[in-house]
Amino acid sequence: MALLTRTGHVLEPDGSRLVARPFLPDEANFGGGRERLQSIAGRVIDIPPQARPGLLQDARDRAEGSFLDIEARWREHYRIAAGQVSALGEIEDEEVRLLLGAFLTQGYAYEGLARTNPSMVPVEGGEPGSQRFVMSTRSVGEGFISSIGFMTGAVDADARVTFDEREPYSTNGARHEPRYDRSAFTRRLAELEVSAAVTERLSAELSPVFMMAELEAFLGRVIDSDAGTLTDARTVIHWLAASNYEVAFDAATPISGRVISPASPVESRGMEDARFVRFTGDDGETTYYATYTAYDGRRILPQMIRTADFERFRVSTMSGPMAQNKGIALFPRTMDGEFLALSRYDNQSIFVMRSDDIRHWTVAELVLRPELEWEAIQVGNCGSPLETERGWLVITHGVGPMRRYVLGAILLDPDEPAKVVGRLRTPLLEPTDAESRGNVPDVLYSCGGMIHGDLLVLPYGFADYGVGVAVGSVDEILNEMV
Repeated sequence: MALLTRTGHVLEPDGSRLVARPFLPDEANFGGGRERLQSIAGRVIDIPPQARPGLLQDARDRAEGSFLDIEARWREHYRIAAGQVSALGEIEDEEVRLLLGAFLTQGYAYEGLARTNPSMVPVEGGEPGSQRFVMSTRSVGEGFISSIGFMTGAVDADARVTFDEREPYSTNGARHEPRYDRSAFTRRLAELEVSAAVTERLSAELSPVFMMAELEAFLGRVIDSDAGTLTDARTVIHWLAASNYEVAFDAATPISGRVISPASPVESRGMEDARFVRFTGDDGETTYYATYTAYDGRRILPQMIRTADFERFRVSTMSGPMAQNKGIALFPRTMDGEFLALSRYDNQSIFVMRSDDIRHWTVAELVLRPELEWEAIQVGNCGSPLETERGWLVITHGVGPMRRYVLGAILLDPDEPAKVVGRLRTPLLEPTDAESRGNVPDVLYSCGGMIHGDLLVLPYGFADYGVGVAVGSVDEILNEMV
């Protein structure tokens, strides 16, 4: 019995969608440093004045139709370069500044290779009987570097899923300096094995909530008083500070034109598999959280995103001995005053974590080990649990022979979510022949669906390439569980 029906949507990557990214020495795939930047700047400054207008106009013409305000990006990238080489800030000729910014900018096809592993959450608005949604995707570009893209759409009263036409222009928004929580910051430094002498002094001298300027002043004082104390710690402190940031978008930019791309060292090689959840606080306030896997080319670390409106996003590090590996997904509300999350802490089984701090996780309880033949390698969650009258519905993924990924489902007790009260013995959804071909063959994967009435709407990625959508009756799925 087929419990899910494919809607016919096949969303493939679009290499024409570009964001204007800095193209600077020391950036990924562009080696060098400040000396190389100075050399580049020198060559641009030496371009004859009569040639500059033509170069700029040619660059504008080639950017037309792909970027909304390319000159704003050129000015921003010039500003970044001037922050690295102070002499560049002394350039007074606006035309030279703009031209240098153009040379230090690249058009990046952020989903040129793949648009996959979606996560769908309900949002306000829409016609009576319908439900609006935002769907994130893992958008993969050159170097197989992942960003987080967005789409919007609705499920109508007749259970039809539709996607809105996408905004033609994409932007990474503006990055803003965050406020740092001292206790969370020092706790994470201790986990990174920064000496107790440094973390204790930081705790004593910094404000409970501090900004980067205060941190830099602290580092200066410590270096002046004891240069040896920060020999190794300074790099780690800067690394951690850079991993916490905010990204804001213009309210006039539709959600489908907003892209969150790697902006810190910890995620320099990708932001993978964001799992969004609509979280209702104890005060009734709605906040959207996402957990994702940050990858720097060597290590993976879990990170968290928080937003109230998909316009301003706060990115933060997660901490604690249980905040490890991939697959962390938050429950949509607290239980008994605690935050809960699913995880794949041991990299092969499903756990439930509990904490009084949404960013710090120290306790994990085993929920389900791989048991069936189609999940013998590993079993994990596919997004956050979905609350039903009969319990918490969790869509799972299982990995079997030839690294074949299929989707399954389990039901957790409504009051004791570490207890499995039902599960499908056969896969919920398996890749078709067409869905088996792509960057990674024979793989279906989802980062979360939603429920509208009795309808489960489940977007899924196939072959690490594209996105499909399937729908089915929640009651029918639960009734098939044993």
